[in-house]
Amino acid sequence: MRWVAYFVLALVAILMLDYAAAKVKPLQTVTIQPYYAVPQKNGKEEIMMLDSQDETCVQSMLPHMGYSPCWYLKRHTQKRIQM
Repeated sequence: MRWVAYFVLALVAILMLDYAAAKVKPLQTVTIQPYYAVPQKNGKEEIMMLDSQDETCVQSMLPHMGYSPCWYLKRHTQKRIQM
């Protein structure tokens, strides 16, 4: 039972440090390429590329202040918009 308490304390400490790091570090921007995926009658999809957009991100493990983490956005630079 003691190890559960240690685990919970460690988890809370990690989350608090992550939040503090997100508040201290400056926000960054990552360029995202959005596109529309328009379904056609024959079952295929037509791809319509849009202009690139800069999206603000935060340097942390988890999303904070309404921004996605930079590590996630850097790995997902294309944004699919299903029509």
